[in-house]
Amino acid sequence: MPQILQIAAIAAATLGTGAATLVVMNDDLPDLTVPEGDWAATGALDGMTFRISGRDLSSGAELEDDIIFRDGRFQSTDCEEYCNFGWSEYQTRNIDGVIHFTTTTICPDAPHTVVWYGTVTGENVVVDATWTTRRWYWTNQIPVRAAGTATATGAVSG
Repeated sequence: MPQILQIAAIAAATLGTGAATLVVMNDDLPDLTVPEGDWAATGALDGMTFRISGRDLSSGAELEDDIIFRDGRFQSTDCEEYCNFGWSEYQTRNIDGVIHFTTTTICPDAPHTVVWYGTVTGENVVVDATWTTRRWYWTNQIPVRAAGTATATGAVSG
């Protein structure tokens, strides 16, 4: 039997038995919700780099990353390595001496968006983020929680 007919016969048999059943649409997942407030591009964390350790809250996978603040912009070294996210503007607000920050980073070559929210107290940072990949046929999201300490400079004054 010619190869094309064999392929057609296999495809027909597979579809006929339901073995190729595929759900091609699912509900979208919302990005991380950042608290509302008077966010501003203050550059309050400029010059800081934090080494963070955390985990994927769904799978438990461990993560190590450096997050960098420079000239009013933010970068994750892991995101940069994975998809050349580049630098993104960040915003801050100060609540009782704790600097809260948020940023949304977008991969220019793939449908990945990472929403970050964190707090900085002295040289310590705590971060929540969602890495969301949206394609027309599915949405996948990786929720992350991490914490770390400053590596490049001293504490940021509030």
